[in-house]
Amino acid sequence: MNRSKSFSLNSAVKVGVLAAFAYILMFIQFPIPIAPPFMKVDLADVPALIGGFAMGPWYGVLIQLIKNILNLTKTTTGGVGELSNFIVGAVFVYVSSSIYKNRKTKKNALFALSLGVVAMTAIATISNAFVVFPTYARVMGIDLNAFVAMTAKTNGLVKSYFSLMILSILPFNIVKGLIASLVTDLIYKRVSHIIKYK
Repeated sequence: MNRSKSFSLNSAVKVGVLAAFAYILMFIQFPIPIAPPFMKVDLADVPALIGGFAMGPWYGVLIQLIKNILNLTKTTTGGVGELSNFIVGAVFVYVSSSIYKNRKTKKNALFALSLGVVAMTAIATISNAFVVFPTYARVMGIDLNAFVAMTAKTNGLVKSYFSLMILSILPFNIVKGLIASLVTDLIYKRVSHIIKYK
């Protein structure tokens, strides 16, 4: 019984620490010209990926959830951005971690992260096109074409809502996913022994 309680406390502490790191990393952002100005790249998925790889997929998803709940305290999107970030991030972490847990090798880690990026990008493009952007437009009281106009200023390929999704949102998520994957691959083995259960 005491051992079970210790295990639960141990996992809760690790999830809490990783979620806190993820939340802090959300403040360190940089834009990329292909995307709308309110979409920026950060490394906040890295702690969740590390947690998912070391502890299991659902722990990674939980870290994503806590990170976005914390971010609600400073939201400027009425919670729409946080919901989108959670859905996309949860897919990325769950897919990657689920594949990695079956064979924990360097090669499989890269394969898992690659498939995670593909899954995340697909879900991000579809959810942004049909749910997130329309909902955000209603919350902010603007037309969907406003997103096209603001993105076209830095991405001349964007001419319509469809091209916004295919030539801006899709590549943005690929870039974001690849950067998070690269950083995770570089540091995971250095920190995993601290997080893994004995």
